[in-house]
Amino acid sequence: MALIVRSSSIHAAGCYATAPIRKGVRVAEYTGPRLSKNQADKAYEDSPITYLFGLGNGKIVIDGHSMAMFINHSCDPNCETTEENDRIWIKSIRKIAAGEEITYDYCLYDGADDEAICNCGANSCRGTMYSPKEVRRRKSTAKKADSKKSAKKKRIPGKTR
Repeated sequence: MALIVRSSSIHAAGCYATAPIRKGVRVAEYTGPRLSKNQADKAYEDSPITYLFGLGNGKIVIDGHSMAMFINHSCDPNCETTEENDRIWIKSIRKIAAGEEITYDYCLYDGADDEAICNCGANSCRGTMYSPKEVRRRKSTAKKADSKKSAKKKRIPGKTR
C-alpha cells in the first residue's frame, strides 16, 4: 500500500492514500520502541507533542516514529485502530479515495490538563481528541470541583446566618 506524507488542513502534516483503499484493509502499523507508561511520562514530561500509543491496559506504550505517526485524528474517521498480538494496526472502516487523508479517532484518555483541541472540521466534531467516555469523565470531575467551590463560597468564616 502506498501512502504519502504532505501538508494537512487538520494538523501540520498528514498521511494520504496514493491509490484507492478498500474497506477492512490494514493501512499502516503503529511501530516504535515500547516503553512503560512511567518511562514515557518521564521522557516526554516537557514535550507538547508525543506520538505515544497505549497497548492493552495502557501500562506499555509504543513511542511511534513511523508513517503511522502522521495519521491525524478525526471525529469522523475513515480508519480505526486494532490491537492484534501486541501490534497496533490502522485499518480502513470504509472505502478511501486516492488523495484522501487517512484519519482515525485518537480516543485519548490520558493528558492531565491538556485540552487536546480537535481541528478535524467534521460535522460531528466533538471539539476534542479525547474519547467520548473521557469527555464525560472530565465534565463530571469539573462539575464536582465547581460544586465544592460553590459550597466554600457559601460558608464564609466569621459570618453567621
